[in-house]
Amino acid sequence: MQPIQIGEIPDEIGEYLKNINSIKFPRQGYTSDVGIIHNHQGSYVLKRTKGEWFCSLLKREVSVLNCLAKETKLLIPKVKLFVEQKQNSQCWALFEFLQGDTIRLALKDEKNKETRQEIIFNFGKLLADIHSTPCPEELIPNKNWLEQMISQAHSNLINNEVDGTKELLEQVIKHRPDHYKQTFIHGDFTIDNVLVSNGKITGVIDWGSGAYGDPRYDVSLAIRPKPNVFENEIEKQIFFEGYGENMIDDKIYDYFVNGLYEFF
Repeated sequence: MQPIQIGEIPDEIGEYLKNINSIKFPRQGYTSDVGIIHNHQGSYVLKRTKGEWFCSLLKREVSVLNCLAKETKLLIPKVKLFVEQKQNSQCWALFEFLQGDTIRLALKDEKNKETRQEIIFNFGKLLADIHSTPCPEELIPNKNWLEQMISQAHSNLINNEVDGTKELLEQVIKHRPDHYKQTFIHGDFTIDNVLVSNGKITGVIDWGSGAYGDPRYDVSLAIRPKPNVFENEIEKQIFFEGYGENMIDDKIYDYFVNGLYEFF
């Protein structure tokens, strides 16, 4: 089944793309339908979200990317168009297509030890670069990031399908960690959201959770063990060598990965 039919694409985006040669569908996430579109000019990524919550996430991603495009040199996709269809509660965003595979795919069958280690080292270094990037003023909230996340976790538990439970949320509230110096964060920094080509990082995608927040959250999500990636301590050590330090322990990791993240 194709999640996006060409006939569904809004007129504004259709006019921008003109003749579409093909549309392919990569591995889909939970929050949006994604198509990779090819035309005579090049390639683009088209996202569609449905419903108030998922539309709000896409709106925020567009906002974050527009802020970053003006104020930073991070490897991000440019926003081409954003269309909101309030009548059927849908939002569409057209992005620049960035070349490369996700780090998950790049490491899946990579047997060369040096190549693997270089990719993982650069994955950590990239995150350090993100965290050292001054946060655009528009993304700095009045409320503490963790307080906002806990409030959103409660809302998600009530209104959306999440893995977390009422009991887990109570533990997240009760055992929140000590305050840590806030930085600009990606908010979903995983091996699925960083692209690599020929061993070199080419881009970072899915910026809907970009914020001024706790960098330990990004670090914790980054090193979650996945099949054939971060399944041993050596790869985690290499990541932290690239990042420049290790500011988390098992307790902090567990709080963010097995606690807070279960509601997002």
